[in-house]
Amino acid sequence: MSEWAPRRFYKQATTSQTPEGHGIALDDRRVMTPGKRPLLVPTRALAEAIAAEWQAQGEKIDPQSMPFTRTANSAIEKVAPQKAAVADMLAEYGDSDLLCYRANEPEALVQRQAELWDPLLDWAEARFDARLQPRPGIMHAPQDAESLKKLAAQVHALSDFELAAFHDLVAISGSLILGLAATDPAHDPLHLWALSRLDESWQEETWGVDEEAQEMALHKQAAFLHAHHFFGLCKAD
Repeated sequence: MSEWAPRRFYKQATTSQTPEGHGIALDDRRVMTPGKRPLLVPTRALAEAIAAEWQAQGEKIDPQSMPFTRTANSAIEKVAPQKAAVADMLAEYGDSDLLCYRANEPEALVQRQAELWDPLLDWAEARFDARLQPRPGIMHAPQDAESLKKLAAQVHALSDFELAAFHDLVAISGSLILGLAATDPAHDPLHLWALSRLDESWQEETWGVDEEAQEMALHKQAAFLHAHHFFGLCKAD
């Protein structure tokens, strides 16, 4: 038995600007979040991306094919009511950042991590005056408190919508530094994604590719790239 899905009831999805933000309408009906709040976003570009998702729906509406709509809903219903707590949670990644936990062996992996991850730590120091130090092994060792404070300030400065996307950039990559780098147009998001999977890529080179793990990685990559795109659209106007 197939799952029930709402049928498309509208002909045209359009955008409009209001004093509160950019909205989306289905014919003459304003789009609301699942919690019945107006779906208002900060830029026209983001509103147009959401409207395009609604316009692309067929006879039945498939929410899984609407990532921009889902992330905007999350910004309004999940991030906005507890923004400080969300920012604190993401800032905590800095104290256990993926880029700081290094292999002890083999030497080729040690060198690869240093060659590819150190430049991002250098970038964070130059950009935010915040230096995180690499650690051998997997045991937690606290980072410099002042550096963590400076990185946290960057997270708290994000808007609700930026923070919704930033959540995925950090949580999927496992790195606050990679997440912050992804908000900088100078960095290629595909390269950043590859850096987040350096250890997994090493394992694949050594032991071969696991098809199930590879499929999961592709899903995560798509989510990471979507978050990067969403973040960019928050600044597009």
